[in-house]
Amino acid sequence: MSKRDAQPEYLLFQCPLTVEAAEGDGAKQMPRFRMVAYTGGTMRISGFPHPVVVDLEGLAIDRQDIPVRLDHKPMQGVGHTQRVVIADGQVLAEGLISRDTSWARDVAKSGVNGFPWQASIGAAVIDAQFIPNGQHVNVNGRTFTGPLHVVRRAVLKEISFVDSGADSNTVAKVAAQSPQAKEPIQMEETNTATQEAGVQDTHVETPETPQARSDAPPAQTPKPSPAQAAPATPATVNAAAVADGDPIVDMRRRMAAETRRVEAIRKHCAGKHPNIEAQAIEEGWDETKVELHILRASRPQVPAVASRPRNTGPQVFEAVALMAAGCSMSRIEALYAEPILEAADKLRGVGIQEFCELACGQQLPRYRRDASGWLQAAFSTVSLPNILSNIANKMLLEGYNYVEDSWRSICRIASVNDFKEHSRYRMTGSFKFEQVGPDGELKHGKLDEQKYGQKADTHGIMFALTRQMIINDDMGAFTDIPRQIGMGAAESIADAVWGLWLRNPVQADGKAFFHADHKNYAEGADTALSVDSLTVAEVMFGEQTKPNGRPLGIPATLLLVPTALKVPAEMLMKSLILNETTTANKGKPNTNPHVGKFTVVSSVYLSNASFTGASSKAWYLQADPNRLPAIEVAFLNGVDRPTVEKTDADFNTLGVQFRGYIDFGVREQDFRAALKMKGEA
Repeated sequence: MSKRDAQPEYLLFQCPLTVEAAEGDGAKQMPRFRMVAYTGGTMRISGFPHPVVVDLEGLAIDRQDIPVRLDHKPMQGVGHTQRVVIADGQVLAEGLISRDTSWARDVAKSGVNGFPWQASIGAAVIDAQFIPNGQHVNVNGRTFTGPLHVVRRAVLKEISFVDSGADSNTVAKVAAQSPQAKEPIQMEETNTATQEAGVQDTHVETPETPQARSDAPPAQTPKPSPAQAAPATPATVNAAAVADGDPIVDMRRRMAAETRRVEAIRKHCAGKHPNIEAQAIEEGWDETKVELHILRASRPQVPAVASRPRNTGPQVFEAVALMAAGCSMSRIEALYAEPILEAADKLRGVGIQEFCELACGQQLPRYRRDASGWLQAAFSTVSLPNILSNIANKMLLEGYNYVEDSWRSICRIASVNDFKEHSRYRMTGSFKFEQVGPDGELKHGKLDEQKYGQKADTHGIMFALTRQMIINDDMGAFTDIPRQIGMGAAESIADAVWGLWLRNPVQADGKAFFHADHKNYAEGADTALSVDSLTVAEVMFGEQTKPNGRPLGIPATLLLVPTALKVPAEMLMKSLILNETTTANKGKPNTNPHVGKFTVVSSVYLSNASFTGASSKAWYLQADPNRLPAIEVAFLNGVDRPTVEKTDADFNTLGVQFRGYIDFGVREQDFRAALKMKGEA
């Protein structure tokens, strides 16, 4: 699909609405709202590269009680519609603010106080058509010219209150319902003359500004309220003549109405808002819309309390959290650019409540007063959970890299693609070239195999941003938990590898992995690490054979020792000259035959008393594990580090939960690949 034909599967478009606070005879009534949702013209919608027209013949309304929300958030319920219709090329809706939530109360109270709410309607797109540049299409009784998208089929899913719509010209008004207006609210229609002029009139008439309905008889034209009463004009005196279709009377009525509208606009602007005055006259605004724009223009331009500081983004908040966790600045500087570090430094020291409020980009209620509302508002956004997930992932990996990983030097790292038992086959037959006889016949090599097992399992743990952390306002506590879990993940692998190595597991032949019958084990006082014992071990390793009795032909390359033998082992590998200590040769230098021969690998696990078989004197020779492995660590799909995922949680209890896990398996392989010297009798 080309870029111009790309289309989302869901669209949101803004419209004006009216909220009415109920009054009555003492019985508590729910506030009402009404709106003209769409007038059939073109819109600019995110996700569509060109203007969009929704074909009202294909817009399905499969229910009348459509959910009403705040900012399209499913958890931020406000109420429901009672009536949604498509009439005269418009989508009309009215309903109740029926939810008992903090968001519903905010919408109702703010609307009555005069806050300029706008509406946004969400619809699922089923079919859309792209109209190329220059081509014409007739939709909703009007002709449009491409390039544009025509949504031929869609389903209306929900309606939301928003504080700022995509179209800055939309307007929402609030009017207190008078005691006399207790009958169901009637939905007025868009001014026909305005539509004929090619302008979408999104104004919703209220009881203060009545408009004659197209389906009402002329004699039933609503009577203006006293506040709006105007001197009689030909347009009102000759209403009957207008009904009879007299074009002269109709023209005079329109001219008089336009004159009154322009004078009212100039009176409100009073020469102080020339731009608003010009736009209002040109675009046909009514008095209410003019008042709202003047009110907006008169407000002081200060940043909102909950707005993010400048130059902030997800990476800035991640850097702030890493600073709170005590990460070294060198590591943080390696992860983020200088502008991000400068912005993060300005937020250094914020608590977890302020951090969450800044990260989610909206003002949150006080946690101690409304814990449930705080959690739902904070974690219903997309940004905050993602930021916390990234922080948890970085801290988990930092902890994972803290723990000794010398097992990587002695193990072959492999991959499996599922959790089933896997078999490893090692070819052990004879493939030695033989002389070709006079007949030119080549003999077949003998193919034997040895089978070894492997299986991966999942290891993991859950962690959460808890209620206690939020109340204590401790950002460092949250970042320290995933770091500790990362260390736990690394320890689980190390425990599995060294636990298996020191346990000396029994093989298929009934003998231990390290056993004299396998020619890979020796004990006695002369096995203590020295030049002589190292020579003996090297000879033993070199005499290993394949199952067919022929030489193994793979040399030892690694010298594995516990911490107590690390320095002597490194001296054996680095010192060119050794001083003899025997009586006959004392003080006479001799050349070290093993200098630089083996790579020294040391691990604290080898001598740790919590492991069966641990020793501070035993040491090992081993082949390159990638050539002939003595032990193998297999990771699912080759992922050799923990994975962090955000999971669903009970918002009233924890706020948000994460899980860290890693899938791996450890299994011994070929006993010929390693040799153990006990180091003592």
